[in-house]
Amino acid sequence: MDVLLGRGRLPPSSYIDVSSLNRFFAEKVAKVRSSTSDAPPPKFSRLQSGASFCNFRSVTVDDVITAIRWLPDKSSAADPIPTSVLEQVSPFVAELVQPFTICRPRPSPFQGGIRHTSHYKKAGLDATDVSSYRPISNLSVLSKLLERLVVQQLMDYLKSFNLLPQLQ
Repeated sequence: MDVLLGRGRLPPSSYIDVSSLNRFFAEKVAKVRSSTSDAPPPKFSRLQSGASFCNFRSVTVDDVITAIRWLPDKSSAADPIPTSVLEQVSPFVAELVQPFTICRPRPSPFQGGIRHTSHYKKAGLDATDVSSYRPISNLSVLSKLLERLVVQQLMDYLKSFNLLPQLQ
């Protein structure tokens, strides 16, 4: 009997071990790096005078609500607060994330993947072939929310001073 993971997914084949998956993805990354090693470097715009990003602005409740609405309505079992509840407690969430938008290290609940796993790319692929899988890293919903709040401020800054490469 196959054990189903979230959304009806099957776990990786018992014929595939962690070392095989790791080796496959390490080789895949190495091939991409090799194939792009002679690509021309990106062209950056000249920095305009006055274009300085010293501080993040304060995060408002509206910022938090907007970021929450852009999150997928799903969460990891390790999340302390489901995504569906975050909007209801957005004033508290704004206070919670406020100190971490000020260039400080993030505490461990906001960092890294909580759980790494592999899922089939699509049904019908060979379950014993490592290339039939894709890696998944489950992040906490609070980590995703903080990331979106920080990225929004950085993107606003980069766009306002025309600092993104043209094809970015």
